[in-house]
Amino acid sequence: MSDQRNVRHLTPKHAATDASLRGPVRGRAAARANTPSDDTLLAVEIRGLVEQGAMDEARERFAGLVATHQRRALRIAYQYLRDSAEADEAVQDAFVKVFTHIGSYRDAWPFEVWFTRILINGCLDRRKARARRERWLVPNETDDTFESVADTGGRSSWPDPEARLLARERRRTLAAAIDKLDGRQRTVFMLCHYGDCSPRDVSAMTGLNESTVRVHLFRAVRKLRGFLGGTS
Repeated sequence: MSDQRNVRHLTPKHAATDASLRGPVRGRAAARANTPSDDTLLAVEIRGLVEQGAMDEARERFAGLVATHQRRALRIAYQYLRDSAEADEAVQDAFVKVFTHIGSYRDAWPFEVWFTRILINGCLDRRKARARRERWLVPNETDDTFESVADTGGRSSWPDPEARLLARERRRTLAAAIDKLDGRQRTVFMLCHYGDCSPRDVSAMTGLNESTVRVHLFRAVRKLRGFLGGTS
């Protein structure tokens, strides 16, 4: 099963109408709504400003959401796209879509969940478009500078050339192994490992039962160990 099926129903245009949002996914999110996070409260405030027509103030407040989520979003987008420029564009597009569709945001959902769904859908669209182009174009080389920053949480690091080469090879080996996972296992692993998401967060994002998410994560890790020569 592909990544596309896991999150495609979660695009912004479906945010207010998709039946899946009124079922168990909403129930899980609502259970956490008693203590909304700061970014959720900020998103609600921005939604209110947009509804009042106070667009300048809404944009100013929205900068706070960008600052909170940009670094994590870049990590997720890069793992899907493996190209620094395209990852940056995907993140920018996701923020634009979020602001454009902020009126459809429902605060029963954590803002992080809603934003991550939009981001992943955008990345999947870009991967699909890239697959069509790659029949004619030669892929760009991996941007090692971006990889270094992404792996250190946004802090530039410049180890000696040998260490950089070894780190790059490890990243490429791991990336190739991740690509061998099936769609759901790959999505769950990437969200947990690169997106810093808990199994509960992934459950809300994908619509999978939390126990199912944990099973997929366990199986993904076990397969990766086998692919990488560890204990399966």
